[in-house]
Amino acid sequence: MWSELTKAIANLDIAADWIGIRAVKETSSSHYVRDGLPEYNGKTSSLGAMVEVLVNGCLGYAATNSLQQSSLQIAAEKAYKQALAASKWWIHSFTAKHERPKVIGQYISPFLEPLDTITPGEINDLLVRICHTLKISDKIVRATAGATTSEKETWLVSSNGSEVYQKFLSLGTHYGVTAQDGSIVQQRTNNGWQAHCYQGGLELFKQDDLWHHVEQIGSQAVELLTAEECPTTQTNLVLAPDQMMLQIHESVGHPLEIDRILGDERNYAGGSFVNQEDFGSLEYGSPLMNITFDPTVPGEFASYSFDDTGALATREFVIKEGKLMRGLGSLESQKRAKLPGVACARACSWNRPPIDRMANLNLEPGTASLEDMIGDIEHGVYMESNRSWSIDDRRHKFQFGCEYGKLIENGQLTKTLRNPNYRATTPEFWHNLSKVGNSSTWEMYGTPFCGKGEPNQAIWVGHGSPVCRFNNIEVFGGGK
Repeated sequence: MWSELTKAIANLDIAADWIGIRAVKETSSSHYVRDGLPEYNGKTSSLGAMVEVLVNGCLGYAATNSLQQSSLQIAAEKAYKQALAASKWWIHSFTAKHERPKVIGQYISPFLEPLDTITPGEINDLLVRICHTLKISDKIVRATAGATTSEKETWLVSSNGSEVYQKFLSLGTHYGVTAQDGSIVQQRTNNGWQAHCYQGGLELFKQDDLWHHVEQIGSQAVELLTAEECPTTQTNLVLAPDQMMLQIHESVGHPLEIDRILGDERNYAGGSFVNQEDFGSLEYGSPLMNITFDPTVPGEFASYSFDDTGALATREFVIKEGKLMRGLGSLESQKRAKLPGVACARACSWNRPPIDRMANLNLEPGTASLEDMIGDIEHGVYMESNRSWSIDDRRHKFQFGCEYGKLIENGQLTKTLRNPNYRATTPEFWHNLSKVGNSSTWEMYGTPFCGKGEPNQAIWVGHGSPVCRFNNIEVFGGGK
């Protein structure tokens, strides 16, 4: 692929100041089983390239599903005309030196066993067995299990000598049940919808405690049918890492995207309550709040060495000891906003341009054990696994629901609670962060469904967090 791309870029006949080609090859499979019966088995493959040019300080893009020289030339001409026309009205002028510097390197997902050593039939057999194991009672009215695999390769070359190769191997698994007793219906999944998404190989299938967790999910769904409704009160809230994943994603990740802050996404994905002048001064949360943008974590879903413009990916604090330090913005956004950012220009495929996206956004561990977390709570609620979410388009006011809750009484987890929900505003919530779990409570999850952009791009993100405690939060139950 290298020789073809470097030859192609050298032979493109356009008068651009800079040219880049990002080629992407991806093969993915999906398997879904419901109540022990296979419902879907599919495999898709795609190959194409995005041609990007810089003309008079303006960037233009055009994609093609053919890597033939003639097709790349047509795409380059379209991108050139687009950039040339837009350059009359550019907001900021970009340069190859600062926004598209020369980079050389590679990244390959860590793995122990290749994904192609398991057949679709073997995957189906495993998912069928999971469904049967989930059905521990006649009150389980639906059991589902699914798995997705992906192998994705990207090549980035440019007229100023960039050569970046990255290969991503990923596996996502999901299983869950719906339980019903009369008018009461409850659901329970393995840590929320599609939360088990990681980079790696077949070893991700082979968890020693898999069958224990499968049985536990079925048992907890039935348990919820007779559980008490979550009380409506202002109290201490303890959140498990699988719910902290959603909390970080919605109330930290999206509002810190610099293109949102600049207004680029207001028409579709929304804006942000954060302003440009807040960086370096805004107390986003309590001093216990430390959030890192970290694409270097082995096995986390959105790890990489370079973003899709070639910017070198490094671990950076976006919030340190509660203070807002930097935004989630690409080299272009950093220049426009005059703010520090990160290597986060990412595209979901070859036919999309890279835009400001989250990658791995993690809450760093603190010092408290789980026992420390709840030991001095006279009254509170513990919640796991996201079930529903609602947040305004400025990412300020939110309401989240969880699948499973426990009442905390006199330092102990006691009664199971169903329909646990909580609401707050983002600044209020994070300022009420009172304890952060240590590394023994830290877990990471991922999602393949973070949507943003026009045309839409659903992209992979990862989030890691310990168990966390928040004081004085409004919690409430749902309908029976």
